[in-house]
Amino acid sequence: MKEKMKDIQNSPDTRNVPIKKVGIKDLQYPVKVLDRSSSLQPTVAKINMYVDLPHNYKGTHMSRFLEILNQYHGKIAVVEIADMLRKMQEYLDAETAHLEMSFPYFITKQAPVSKAEAVMDYQCSFDASLSGKKFDLIYQVAAPVTMLCPCSKEISEYGAHNQRSTVTVSIRTKELIWFEEIIDIIEDNASSPVYALLKRSDEKAVTEKAYDNAAFAEDVVRDIALILNKDKRILWYRVETENMESIHNHNAYAMVESEEI
Repeated sequence: MKEKMKDIQNSPDTRNVPIKKVGIKDLQYPVKVLDRSSSLQPTVAKINMYVDLPHNYKGTHMSRFLEILNQYHGKIAVVEIADMLRKMQEYLDAETAHLEMSFPYFITKQAPVSKAEAVMDYQCSFDASLSGKKFDLIYQVAAPVTMLCPCSKEISEYGAHNQRSTVTVSIRTKELIWFEEIIDIIEDNASSPVYALLKRSDEKAVTEKAYDNAAFAEDVVRDIALILNKDKRILWYRVETENMESIHNHNAYAMVESEEI
C-alpha cells in the first residue's frame, strides 16, 4: 500500500499575512508566437507565473505551474493566455493569477539601398493577469533605433552626435495589434531605424537619414503618442525612450502615458 505523503504547502499558517504574488520566475521555455504573416514563429521565452496566496495557507504548489505550462507546450499564444490563467486559478485555488512572458521576436529586414536581407531581433512581452473573472493583458515592444541630437546639429560645424536608443511601447487593446505594427510606428518616428546588415551604400543612407531627422527623446514619445491616440483599438498606452548617450555620462529618458479608457 502506497504511503500518503504529507502536504506541507497546504498546511495552515497562523501569521495572518496574505501573499500577493508567489510562484516561479525566470523560467526559459520554448514557445511559438503568431506573426503578421500568419505563421508561428518559434522562440524562447523567459516566463514568470504567480498566484496570490491567502493568509491561512503555508505555501503554494510550485510544480503545478510547470504542469499547466507543459499542457500548452509548443502552442502558447495570446488566445491561450486567458485559459492558462483560469487553470492557474483552479489548480492552485487562487483568486488572482499572473503570467509574464518576454521573448526575442525576429523580423527579416531589408537594408535601405542594397536591399540585403538579415534577421533583426526585437524584445517583446506579454503581461497578463486574471483577477476573479477580470482579464488584463499588456503587450510590450522594445525596438532599437538611432537618434540624432537636434541641439548638436544646430551648434556644431562638423555634423552632430547620435546614439543607439531603445523605444518601448506598452499597450492595452480591445483587438489584436501585431508586433510589426508597433515596430513600424517606432522606426518611422526615430531619426533612423537600426539594421542587422548594412553595405556601404546603406550606411551612407542611414547616416544621412538620421542627420535629416534629428529628434530629442521628447520628440519621439510625443510623435508616437499622437499616432496611438488616433488608433481606436488601443485602450491605454505608455511610450518610453532611452538614449544611450554617446558624449554624456548619462542616458536621456522620456515617457508619455495615456489615460485609461
